[in-house]
Amino acid sequence: MADRPILMFDSGIGGLTVLREARVLMPDRRFVYVADDAGFPYGAWEEPALRQRVLELFAGLLDRFDPEISVIACNTASTVVMDALRERFVDHPFVGTVPAIKPAAERTRSGLVSVLGTPGTVKRQYTRDLIRQWASKCHVRLVGSDSLAALAETYMREGFVDEEAVRAEIAPCFIEKDGARTDIVVLACTHYPFLVNRMRKTAPWPVDWLDPAEAIARRALSLLAEIRPAVEGNRRLDGPDLAVFTSGKADFATRRLMQGFGLSVS
Repeated sequence: MADRPILMFDSGIGGLTVLREARVLMPDRRFVYVADDAGFPYGAWEEPALRQRVLELFAGLLDRFDPEISVIACNTASTVVMDALRERFVDHPFVGTVPAIKPAAERTRSGLVSVLGTPGTVKRQYTRDLIRQWASKCHVRLVGSDSLAALAETYMREGFVDEEAVRAEIAPCFIEKDGARTDIVVLACTHYPFLVNRMRKTAPWPVDWLDPAEAIARRALSLLAEIRPAVEGNRRLDGPDLAVFTSGKADFATRRLMQGFGLSVS
């Protein structure tokens, strides 16, 4: 029986996009969603400090919740901390989140691809290595946004976002070269899919916005199958899925949002 939860971790609410897909694929599983809102946003952190913070948090989270696997539903944290997590917690499986550069390179027709992420994600050598490995024949523009994650947080809590601010943040993604135009934008932050409708509305022309949430959820499902094959007749255990905030200060709007996702704030 699926008695141990799946832990989803992000700096804020962006990982809810992954949780949404994971629930579709794994309706019998329990989830614990952890938002490190006390450390939000991750994009501005220096690597050593962020690495130490996430390692310390997981030392407590794994002991407290005993998850079967943990999903790092954050591009910045994954590119900085994943290796360190696997080295320190060698017996615990982790699923990371990396920019969907390979599928973007496979799908583009114009050869012009943009990767939209936090400054922390786009400046990592890991991201550049992915481009060199999978998209060497494409022109890939890296666009670091200082504001989109915070705009997504505000939008999901308050139901409003400044569309001109969204337009300004995504504008560098759109380039024209030799008669071709950008046709794919990789959403390299799990917060960004919450704003994709506003991005479509304010974009200068239509593009394919590549959301990695389903692929992350599928990887989690496949890893669980490797750990323990599915048992026919599994049923979901009673009890709510939990949301945990490292600040311990979830306000009314945040609690309402979590309830909308079927999460009980711990």
